[in-house]
Amino acid sequence: MDSNAKIVTNNKLTDLHVHSNISDGTFSPSEVVKLAADRGVGVMALTDHDTVEGVKEAGTAAKECGIVFIPGIEISAGFKDRDVHILGYFVDPDSKEFLDILKAAWVKREERNVKIAERFARFGITLDIDAIKKISGSSVITRAHFARWLVENGHCRSNSEVFDRYLGNDKPCYVPRDYMTRETAIRAITAAGGIPVLAHPMLYGLNLKETDALVGELCEMGLKGIETYYSSNMGFDEDNVRGLALKHGLIMTGGTDFHGSNKPGLEIGTGRNNNMHVPKSAYEDLFRLKGLPIPVI
Repeated sequence: MDSNAKIVTNNKLTDLHVHSNISDGTFSPSEVVKLAADRGVGVMALTDHDTVEGVKEAGTAAKECGIVFIPGIEISAGFKDRDVHILGYFVDPDSKEFLDILKAAWVKREERNVKIAERFARFGITLDIDAIKKISGSSVITRAHFARWLVENGHCRSNSEVFDRYLGNDKPCYVPRDYMTRETAIRAITAAGGIPVLAHPMLYGLNLKETDALVGELCEMGLKGIETYYSSNMGFDEDNVRGLALKHGLIMTGGTDFHGSNKPGLEIGTGRNNNMHVPKSAYEDLFRLKGLPIPVI
């Protein structure tokens, strides 16, 4: 999908990490694009979890709104006893090989949902999977969708309570995912014409030495960038990630990780309390690496 209308102001924002309700956001792909335009975003990537189903709708809306749009994805890949997220930019949403890999991951996720339902049954809670699927729409069911159903049906008072009692990583109804390997995720993104970038590297509970080792490993697999500008960065996080980017020769991208009301207080384009700014170099480097003309916004 190519870039679209060029914008003539120099004050537009860049947000390269945005979710819609095709995964676990609360706005449709077109709605999130229109919101981005209203908030002054000039360059945006839709990066739903493990799916590109919303990319075409978002791309169409972006053309109407005058936003430069980058088709993207955020893939969850296994790492020790947790997962890491690999962003893919400029992926081809029609790549059959890519879609087949995503479908296989989807099946594994559905199998996990059944296991989660079985665990809730031990607590006398019978989950209505069909109703939860209606909540999730065309996206895969995530823990956030389970939480919403549990709150709406009076089993818990809030999403936080659901995770504190049942679905947090160390809670009784949590079932670990059978993740795609990191190498498979990076190769799949690359094969689909995309640029693989490590998402929010400071969120994985690793110290700087461990993060450096992870980045080095991913670079050997074909990683091209690292998300340097991120709304949850604190203290020296951004400086540390910048150092990793320079050490490993990676481009530096950034985004808010906007999810709508599923992450309250997090605004598209600017993060929490306007605490972040993604420089133009973030999208310029992506276009440059892709071999595309750099749009002027």
